[in-house]
This record gives sequence, C-alpha cells and structure tokens, in this order.
Amino acid sequence: MSFDELINIVAKLRSPDGCPWDREQTRESLKPFLVEEFYELIDALDEDSPEAVKEELGDLLFQIVIQSQLSSEEGRFNINDVVQGISEKLVRRHPHVFGGTSLNTPEQVIERWQEYKKNEGKIYASAVDGVPKAMPALLRASEIQKKATKVGFDWDRIEDVFAKLDEEIKELKEALDRKEYKEIEEELGDIFFVLVRIANFLNVNPEDSLKKTINKFYQRFGYIEQEAAQQGRKLKDMTLEEMEILWNEAKRKLL
Repeated sequence: MSFDELINIVAKLRSPDGCPWDREQTRESLKPFLVEEFYELIDALDEDSPEAVKEELGDLLFQIVIQSQLSSEEGRFNINDVVQGISEKLVRRHPHVFGGTSLNTPEQVIERWQEYKKNEGKIYASAVDGVPKAMPALLRASEIQKKATKVGFDWDRIEDVFAKLDEEIKELKEALDRKEYKEIEEELGDIFFVLVRIANFLNVNPEDSLKKTINKFYQRFGYIEQEAAQQGRKLKDMTLEEMEILWNEAKRKLL
C-alpha cells in the first residue's frame, strides 16, 4: 500500500460509516496514544529489533496521520500541508546541501541551523526557552542546562559541581531533620538537577543512563525472585540480608 492509501484508510475510519471508536477521537483523547507510541518506538530502537521498529514507526505514523485528518476535517490543514511544510523547512535549513553554501562540520551546521530558526521568527525571550514542557524531566533539565551553558552560565570545573552536590545533600538532610515535606521535595529536586549537570559535564545522556540502571535493577531483581521461587520462598518472608546475598549473586552472574 502507498502513503496515499494510508491517508484514505484513516479518512474512512473517521467517516460517518467508519469506526465508532475512531470517529469519537479528538486531539486531546489521542495525546496519550501519541506519547505511548513514541516511547514504544524508543523501546524498539533500544532493542535494535528491525521488525519492532518498523511496526512502531507505523503506529506512530498513524497517530500523525489521524491528527492531520482531524485538522483537515476542521479546514485547518491536511497531511499534504504537513509534508510540504517539513520538506520546505529541511531544504531551507540545509543550503549547504541544496544550495551554494559550504558547511564542513556538524558544529557549523548547528550554528547555522539556530540562525535560520531566528530568521524564521523563532526567537525566545529567554536563553533557556524553547524546551518542550512535556519532555521527561531529566531530558528537559539537561536541555535547559545546555542552553544556559551556551551563554556562559555554568561552572568551569566539575569539582565545583560536586561541591554543589555536597551542598544540596546537606540541605536535604537538614530539611529531613525539620520534617518539612515541601523543603524535602525541593531539595531532592535540586539534587536531581545537579546530577543532571554532572551528566552534561561528562557528556552522558542522563535519561539513557537512568534507563540502563533501571534495566539492570529489573534483571537483578528478577533473579532474586527466580531464586527465591526455586527455594519455595516468597520475598516478603525473606530478610533483607538473604535478599542481599541473592542480589550479589545476580551482580556476579548478570554483570
């Protein structure tokens, strides 16, 4: 099937004699599915599964097409306008490919890309504006910090960042002593923010770093559950010390 056939299928689903579920959908109701499909695609990419990536790309494409169909029904724009808009933008922002400009490094391309965005009217009031609010918090913190770094608002040495981390941990402990929930929440957020700054300093993606740790924990905890089941025991009946022994076994065997 062609892309045009997909467009026709989605239009049929939304038509009076189409699917009752699809006809009832709105931009708001479809938002969760759009987010879900995006993260399922990320999972497929992480697993490096071509078939899964292909399927999830299709699911995400459906969300894009049906959002465009909703706008078409309202007389705003259609999927062809979307395709035309992104095509023109890519050509406009790549004169070193489609024009006579010469750019030889990725850094030069990024710098020129930012210039084009400004020329197109995408100028923000603040140097840290322009980061989507719906981004995962770790990624949003990372992008905001990178923007601040570009204008010189940053530490020069990573040792200074570690000192800030020590300071924030001390403040969290003090908030815990006072049993002030709002302060505890704020200080914990400050610690996360500084940890993200350390990640940026080390050129580590904080989201990917945490995901790898979560996956590692998931595998090791699963090992504990399996070993406990083989012993005919439940985790809730085991001591922390007994589970710790299995945890260390998992570390050795699963790495």
